[in-house]
Amino acid sequence: MKVLPGSAIGMLGGGQLGRMFTIAARTMGYDVIVLDPDTESPAGQLANRHICADYNDTKALDTIANHCDVVTTEFENIPASSLEHLAATVPVRPGSQAVTITQDRIHEKNFLREQNIPTAPFAVIKSADDLDKAIADISTPSILKVSRFGYDGKGQHSINSADDAKQAWQTVQQEACVLEQRVSLDMELSVVLARTIDGQVNCYPLAENIHQQGILDVSIVPARVDESLHQQVIDIATRIAEKLDYIGVMAVEFFVADGKLLVNEIAPRPHNSGHYSLDACVTSQFEQQVRAVCGLSLGETRLLSPVVMVNMLGDLWHNGEAPDWQQLLEHTNVKLHLYGKQQARAGRKMGHYNVVDDNIEHALMLASEIQTALNRAP
Repeated sequence: MKVLPGSAIGMLGGGQLGRMFTIAARTMGYDVIVLDPDTESPAGQLANRHICADYNDTKALDTIANHCDVVTTEFENIPASSLEHLAATVPVRPGSQAVTITQDRIHEKNFLREQNIPTAPFAVIKSADDLDKAIADISTPSILKVSRFGYDGKGQHSINSADDAKQAWQTVQQEACVLEQRVSLDMELSVVLARTIDGQVNCYPLAENIHQQGILDVSIVPARVDESLHQQVIDIATRIAEKLDYIGVMAVEFFVADGKLLVNEIAPRPHNSGHYSLDACVTSQFEQQVRAVCGLSLGETRLLSPVVMVNMLGDLWHNGEAPDWQQLLEHTNVKLHLYGKQQARAGRKMGHYNVVDDNIEHALMLASEIQTALNRAP
């Protein structure tokens, strides 16, 4: 059954991804009810209703279920039990099984291994003995990653020796982890795709990504790769979505190491590296999320122009003062997106901008010039 404009969509999570989804959904004529514990939720500011409650609050979940025609999620750390509770009353897309796999690195890595999808060598760590054995088998350099609630480089520790491993194990308080071999990267890629209830899949153009301290810094679209590698990315990502029986928008992050593709992570939601689609594609990833979870036909994902997306972190807000936006807005081919967050903190994603240009190298050059200008303290 299609959920048409005039209906209500529930959104679990109220950060910037939820905000951009809310804008897309309301533009299309839907009501949006956001459940998020943050009183200053960026999505809640723009939703028809913001329920400020914990994701485990059954009363709040029942309100969502009773007032919405379909429910979706903003990020992967929504408790699976909450999704299951909702699913007894209202369609939830993506479903709890797909989210359960992708919200836990151990489940995710094992799922990829079972599907014979290549990843960097890894080992599951649940004890100090597991870690000692894995260091011997995988060797160093490697990375210890907490299995749950790690993102943007959080919960990750570089391991160059056995002493590093012992210290990291204490730092994560002996929480279940994955030890992953550090591979020599040629580049990092990602692809955003959407899958419908009946299995239709549409992929967006590949993004070539540059990270700083574990946080996405710049996405270059189209990625500067050959057609063979491009098709491999599409084929693997599509296969993952099908095996997860995924409904909605998702992203798959890849490493390219010695010319070979390795899957890094699966994100069961719109993705930071897909923000370029807001200004450079026929259909943004957020409109696509509305279409997919509402059972509609997927929108066209064609790239209208080469584009470079740049993240803006709270580090740009010097002494609480916002950057000099004139440095950005004087350029007529640059699009600014701010997330409505009240407090700027180092490492916090506050917004992004897209530089659209017929020449990708020109776009990259201008993006870098703006980045340098904004980084200058007033």
